[in-house]
Amino acid sequence: MTNDQRSLRIVVLGGGAAGFFGAIACAETYPHTRVTVLEANRQPLAKVRISGGGRCNVTHACFDVAALVGNYPRGGKALRGALTRFQPRQTIEWFARRGVALKTEADGRMFPTTDDSSTIVDCLMQAAQRAGIQIRTGTPAIALRPNADGSFAVELKSGEIFVADRILIATGSNPKGYRWAADLGHSINPPVPSLFTFNLTDRSLRELAGVSVDSARVRLPDAKLTQTGPLLVTHWGLSGPAILKLSAWGARFLAECGYQTPLIVNWLPEENPETLRQQLQGLRSQSAKKVIGSYCPFPLAKRLWLYLLDRSGIDPQTRWSQVSNQAFNSLIEMLGNSRYQITGKGVFKEEFVTCGGVNLKEVNFKTMESRRCPHLYFAGEVLDIDGVTGGFNFQSAWTTGWIAGQAMGKFISNK
Repeated sequence: MTNDQRSLRIVVLGGGAAGFFGAIACAETYPHTRVTVLEANRQPLAKVRISGGGRCNVTHACFDVAALVGNYPRGGKALRGALTRFQPRQTIEWFARRGVALKTEADGRMFPTTDDSSTIVDCLMQAAQRAGIQIRTGTPAIALRPNADGSFAVELKSGEIFVADRILIATGSNPKGYRWAADLGHSINPPVPSLFTFNLTDRSLRELAGVSVDSARVRLPDAKLTQTGPLLVTHWGLSGPAILKLSAWGARFLAECGYQTPLIVNWLPEENPETLRQQLQGLRSQSAKKVIGSYCPFPLAKRLWLYLLDRSGIDPQTRWSQVSNQAFNSLIEMLGNSRYQITGKGVFKEEFVTCGGVNLKEVNFKTMESRRCPHLYFAGEVLDIDGVTGGFNFQSAWTTGWIAGQAMGKFISNK
């Protein structure tokens, strides 16, 4: 090891998951580097603390990289090679080596067995401290400038100047990170929200808040986008995994249309109009004397069934034998093709995700180093990468942070 490598100064801008993971990977791999994390907030790892309802959805139990990248509306192609080096299997092993066991839930999401995000926060903090990383919280950086010798000057709000041989920008969706990247030669794809719920105009539907459907198909016809999965009716419209995935894949389109666009819901995606017709007509003889509102032949909550009957113009007190073919046609249309108007977006708890960021073509994903500015690295959400809900965004942070950390201390500046 050379004297240059012993004194290599690494500054990580951003104290989130990607920043900490990159700092730890660098300091553990190259223990004689001097690694400093600068975080503007008083408390680091804030998003880790609140994620997963306070449980922290660390990653997802998907170990096939080809399948894994399909969960990233933006960035999947660029991540493919990176994930062959550090994917969920390596994430599980990384935490296990540090005494943190993860468990897999039925939908593939992985959480610490403690169901407490502080387990992950404490693990990262302790790993950073053991590696000798200097953690500066409440220390906002206000400027980042390249020096003539290839190093960087980081100006803090206090007026202090940090000089760094390597910079890792891991600022998430903070506008400062985008600005610094742009100032250093990068193009930025405009950031817009991803992973959000839909506000709808239908007051009758919103009155069903709390009603859920195990599987529904939701579609943005103007964007030709479709997703299938659990659906939840809320006080403002619709939420649940199907909606969140649709919002992620349609993030750019939805922003461009001002979150004003039609939405179509198929409440029974396993059925088709012909099978629905056969089932409904069969009930004319099998349940002829029963009133239609008291018996729903489909796996739908009674409140939702009554709502769909009302939208179809069917009196719930009508007996099955008295339902006309025209009424059946209306009900079949409503079950498979309910049309709504999106009038805005809500939020998905505190787990905000951003579509947009540093153009991926300008970053070398073998090292996470900038192709525009030597010795500048990126990790996490500052990049134009975002995943659907389920632990994929954290996995992107672990992967890009780890690769950046492995690379930052490896090469010596040519002075």
